[in-house]
Amino acid sequence: MLNIALPKGRLGEKVYRMFAEAGFRCPSIEEENRKLTFESPENGVRYFWVKPSDVSVYVERGAADIGVCGRDILLEYVPDIYELLDLKTGICRMAVAGSVGFRDDHRRTLRVATKFSRIAADYYASLGRDIDIIHLNGSIELAPILGLSDVIVDIVETGTTLKENGLHELETIVPVSARLIANKASYAFRQDMILNIRNGLEKQIGGSKQ
Repeated sequence: MLNIALPKGRLGEKVYRMFAEAGFRCPSIEEENRKLTFESPENGVRYFWVKPSDVSVYVERGAADIGVCGRDILLEYVPDIYELLDLKTGICRMAVAGSVGFRDDHRRTLRVATKFSRIAADYYASLGRDIDIIHLNGSIELAPILGLSDVIVDIVETGTTLKENGLHELETIVPVSARLIANKASYAFRQDMILNIRNGLEKQIGGSKQ
């Protein structure tokens, strides 16, 4: 069976419905349970739920043949995989945010709090701006409020969380959406089935390969 890694949560559930619509339904995943793996021998697929940031690891190392993860994960970890399709869902953006009224003083090093250290470093390097990266794993919005950082780099969807914490978006770094990815060896040896899935998903979004 083809192993498929899906991100836990609403995005994974939405993406699974796209796979089902493409002809790769797995009835056991639709039941109320706390299992992590689900098989559909008749359709030749095995799905499993993993933490969103771990999907690319499972795919890169071959535990999964294909998977779905956000573009933010691909940019941050740069896994050695094939990116097959923009699924046009899970749409948000990577952005710089700071306190209302913040003005960047280029005479001093900018303190940036984020869990996306590579993305932040690459972005500010492209601007020639000196920064001090403060790596955090959660509650990033607290950093500028408590004076730990000047700005944050984080995923923004609606901006509501920023506003509720007295922050606002300063700059958009890159748009983000869910991507279908494949293990390189699996793609070489199981290309027909993988492309069948890809094409079935693409028909639902009317998109093109990116």
